[in-house]
Amino acid sequence: MIAANEMQNSLLGAWRLMTGRADGLRLLDLSADGFWNSFFAMVVALPPLFVSWTSFANEMSPGPEMFAERLGLMPRLAIIDFCAWVVPLAGLAAVAKPVGIAGRFVHYVVASNWASAIIAWMMMPPALLRLIFPTAGDVASLISFALFLLSMLFSWRLTNATLNRGPAVATAVFAAMFVASVVVLLALQSALGLATAGQVPA
Repeated sequence: MIAANEMQNSLLGAWRLMTGRADGLRLLDLSADGFWNSFFAMVVALPPLFVSWTSFANEMSPGPEMFAERLGLMPRLAIIDFCAWVVPLAGLAAVAKPVGIAGRFVHYVVASNWASAIIAWMMMPPALLRLIFPTAGDVASLISFALFLLSMLFSWRLTNATLNRGPAVATAVFAAMFVASVVVLLALQSALGLATAGQVPA
């Protein structure tokens, strides 16, 4: 179990990197233990993700008589989101050395894991809005899109600050990771019977 102060420092460090401040790396544990502990960010992200899954399941299977079907959607949504989180990182591990970022791979994974937890919480308000006020779907979608664009900006800044290889390399890695996440997400949606879902990875 990761200590509370370590988690707080990690989240603060990731946030500083998301705003383009490379000194955020000083707050991250970049040791082997810190690398694996950074995946605890998935637990930190669970509450907002659960709200998102519940909102999505309600939209897919509305009505009280569809409760069992909604419940059955939840594990599939969890599998999709967590695979879209982890699989691109595994892919990056395989190509980190050839593309010249092996020395910054751990930095990137640790930072992006904690940043993903922050982004999950950042994306919760529109999901909560859909859950509480189902008729406010258009407003929630507009807020979601705005927050999504903001999260992309934060993610690029984090990538640039963490890799320290210049904007061109940061943009290439950022784009590749985003595309990989979308590909994994769409492939799993199709494989798990949610091809009409259209979620955006957190």
